[in-house]
Amino acid sequence: MSRSKVYQWCTWCGEGRTSLGDEPKSGRPKTSTNEENTIRVDELIRCDRRMKIREIALKLEIPKSTVHEIVHDTLGYRKVFARWVPKMLTEDHKLQRVEIWQRLLQRCQQDNGDEDTTHIGVGPGGDFQANNNLFDNLITGDETWVHLNTPETKRDSMTWEHPSSPVTEKFKVQRSAAKVMATVSWDAKGVILLDILPQGQCINAARYCSTLDRLKEAIRRKRPGLLRRGVVLQHDNATPHSANLTQQWLQRYGWEILPHPAHSPDLAPSDFHLFGPLKRNLGGMAFETEDDLISELRNWFDNLDVDFFRGGINSLLSR
Repeated sequence: MSRSKVYQWCTWCGEGRTSLGDEPKSGRPKTSTNEENTIRVDELIRCDRRMKIREIALKLEIPKSTVHEIVHDTLGYRKVFARWVPKMLTEDHKLQRVEIWQRLLQRCQQDNGDEDTTHIGVGPGGDFQANNNLFDNLITGDETWVHLNTPETKRDSMTWEHPSSPVTEKFKVQRSAAKVMATVSWDAKGVILLDILPQGQCINAARYCSTLDRLKEAIRRKRPGLLRRGVVLQHDNATPHSANLTQQWLQRYGWEILPHPAHSPDLAPSDFHLFGPLKRNLGGMAFETEDDLISELRNWFDNLDVDFFRGGINSLLSR
């Protein structure tokens, strides 16, 4: 340091100054960021939620930086994508969801002998745990397409890189046309039946009843006593599931059907809990034959922990 700078610092300290940094300067007073412009910006955004910062600045004849400050700092707006939902529910659909799941909550209360759901325990991770006949006897299942070549997702292909690292390129890969349809039936203990649809066949009521026959035999072998206690089956409202032939099969064997609201994959454990991790596990894999793919499916299901399946069933109550 120069001697003059040392003398200057000593003078400042003698005057009682405690900081050696530059003191803040008042600068030019802000004239655009005022209450009037804030109100005008808020009115424009409320009229058109898709209006851009540049358009607002041109309309109000104020700098873009000022508009940006008003929108983000003063008004607290942030621009987000719309949430994707599989189906636009009507008011009747929404009312049906409420009525069905209110009845199921009452069923849980009756099985537990409680007057309200506050006595139903909460397990690890915030999932409700209901130790009652409904969830002990519940079997859920659904169908899904599984491709012999499933591309890796963009999220799964992310890697750590330094700022100086070369740009990583990822080529677009299409899913293979060769695929099989798998029907997975499972409960809180694990997979009971993995049924693969043969090539050239389609899922209809007759084929689904045939799957139910195999499921009944699998329950007899893997879940002794469940058929005697009574099976509670949870599946969606797909045409093969709701066909008259299927309903007659279920009535003949006395299986109870858990009500399921229309267009509600968020309330189907296979959709919100099982198939997502399955597809992520298959991401980036390529199989030569269907037998290799089926073998990988069986190995993946066998290696899952019981807590994984129990968490999917118990999460129904919290949902």
